[in-house]
Amino acid sequence: MQYSRYLSQPTRAAQAYDPPGAWMPPLPPGVIRLSAGFPFPAAVPGQELARAMAAVLDAEGDKPLQYLGSHAMANLPALIARRMAERAMALGEAELMITNGGCQGIDLAARALLDPGALVAVEAPTYMEALEIFRNYTPNIISYPVDGAGLQVEALAADLAARRDRHQPIPKLLYTIPSFQNPTGATMPLARRQALLALAEEYDFLILEDDAYGELAFGEAPTPLKALDTAGRVIYLGSLSKIIAPGIRVGWIAAATPLIQAFWLYKKDLEAPLTMAATATYLSQIDLGERVAKLRPPYRERRDLAVAALHRHMPAGVTWQVPAGGYFLWIHTPGVDTAALLQQALAAGVVYVPGKHFFWEPSAGREYLRISYSYLDPAEVEQGIAIIGRLLDRQR
Repeated sequence: MQYSRYLSQPTRAAQAYDPPGAWMPPLPPGVIRLSAGFPFPAAVPGQELARAMAAVLDAEGDKPLQYLGSHAMANLPALIARRMAERAMALGEAELMITNGGCQGIDLAARALLDPGALVAVEAPTYMEALEIFRNYTPNIISYPVDGAGLQVEALAADLAARRDRHQPIPKLLYTIPSFQNPTGATMPLARRQALLALAEEYDFLILEDDAYGELAFGEAPTPLKALDTAGRVIYLGSLSKIIAPGIRVGWIAAATPLIQAFWLYKKDLEAPLTMAATATYLSQIDLGERVAKLRPPYRERRDLAVAALHRHMPAGVTWQVPAGGYFLWIHTPGVDTAALLQQALAAGVVYVPGKHFFWEPSAGREYLRISYSYLDPAEVEQGIAIIGRLLDRQR
């Protein structure tokens, strides 16, 4: 049968793109995974989470395993809201929704806000899975460049003014990662954040702020856009993936109550009661701010060691930005197509993410690659960097 005739028009259109997850090819055994944006193993509180789960099951029996969930699960929003308040983002009870990881939050916002054909703005480069989600809802994606200080708000302002003068559409939603951006590691300074909020007010668009890495600052933590927002234009996406564990799949959306109510129309029952209950129990037993403070030094050390390895092993002309937090290093490899080089890298025993996957424009990002220093032992990171350096030197 020709099943394509049963598919919706957006689904058929999506088939023209690389499939979701194409940025991660099958990996041979033993490959050095510089592509992995994971917490390092000792940072994951496995035993503590196991004890929390056992305590929930002992106290509540089958309830966490049923559709309705448990009493402990119901505590999770208040625990998340308390941490938000500690970061200068006070929320009402109806302004917070727990999600099944950060990507569900992006999907809910896109589904509720984007009409077919709506214009959405993103950074260039940006989180590749966000691009995969947005393209499911609209083909009209416009990107604005990122430099060492994050989104170039000046370029955004100039384009918005030109669009208004030409009576062209204005983006309805702008997606940004203002703190320790994925993939560049760049952080938007306060003045740019304030300017971006002013543009949202002037041109009447919403901002989807992805703050997955915002807590992992190696110095003073940047102020989230949500904490600066007085007009209710910022939809905040938070996640425990980087500061607790990605496998628990706990994220959240914080936004004005009418937006949260709209998101609920599409959320249905996509929750994990047992995991949420165990996570709430664990969070109730710790000081999350103290835990984050203890995570920052080892990640900073990993960054420093990775940067030192780049200095030792990268050929002349290859450049990178030193991030002030987060997980990633964004490397510019002039004259080398990093997507074409990937098969040689895999054969040599290392994997990275080619830069092209972080751009909406098909021809962009070919001379960039992203590596992560967060997951592997620093010695493995250096070994992987050394292999990449040799391959780049050979190409040049």
